[in-house]
Amino acid sequence: MNVWVEAARPRTLPAAIVPVLVGTAAAARPVAELDWVRAGLALLVALALQVAVNYANDLFDGLKGVDTEARTGPRRAVASGLASPAGMRNAMIGALAVAAVAGLVLAVLVGWELLLVGLVAMLAALGYSGGRRPYASRGLGEVSVFVFFGLVATVGSQYVQDETVGVLAVVAAVPVGAIATALLVINNLRDIPTDELAGKRTLAVRLGERRTVHLFVGLLWSGIVFAPLLAFSMQEGGPLLAVLAFPFAGRATGIVHAAAPSAQPDGEALADRQRGPAMIAALGATARYQLAFGVLLAAGLAMGGT
Repeated sequence: MNVWVEAARPRTLPAAIVPVLVGTAAAARPVAELDWVRAGLALLVALALQVAVNYANDLFDGLKGVDTEARTGPRRAVASGLASPAGMRNAMIGALAVAAVAGLVLAVLVGWELLLVGLVAMLAALGYSGGRRPYASRGLGEVSVFVFFGLVATVGSQYVQDETVGVLAVVAAVPVGAIATALLVINNLRDIPTDELAGKRTLAVRLGERRTVHLFVGLLWSGIVFAPLLAFSMQEGGPLLAVLAFPFAGRATGIVHAAAPSAQPDGEALADRQRGPAMIAALGATARYQLAFGVLLAAGLAMGGT
């Protein structure tokens, strides 16, 4: 696989795609009247920011020695020597530039208030793992993901269509953000041993393995509450389509419970050599669930807007 594609972490990209799909579908207009240029620009901004975050994380964790040979997750480009720090820095700047240009065009079409939102999102992308006090190392990464890849991206995608904030988009943003956050939680759950050694105090490190597993399961299954709530709010059954994605959530939950020793009543789990691949499989299952849930929820919301 191309090193830059690998470093972009394709499995995490549904976190950028899903909120745009759901937010666009939550717009208060028929699907035929949606502005697809605005939707496309919103998607480009979200994807570029997600890639920029991934590149920044690869760069800064590599420079700080957080990513070591003991890490069991997918390889990191800088830490493994596949990419130089300068090359990764340029790639990160390039991704941010794409987001900035697309965001500027969107601001011209919609309103200049979007520039402020975009600026805050870019600073958040850099501050996640960069700077003297990266907030991911202070247990705030999950909050940031929920806010920016849940509330901001979902409501923002609806806003660029309607130029107003809609209640439906706000409610839909909660499960979207929760599942995106679950994607980060599973990453941090896998990395607890190496993050502890590196002094990276993620939320998973602070909570410990058992409580992190509980957090992951709670975030993953948030759709059980919010899909019916959205259906009730719309007086339409469309959002209930999202429940068809639950088998993916069940798959991810099962893998995590099998892989995490403290999640088992008897303390038995997979051997250490199997845990890394199992957690990577759980990440893939979570990403598939996120995409399936988002597509089905967006379809259900769109049905109500036709």
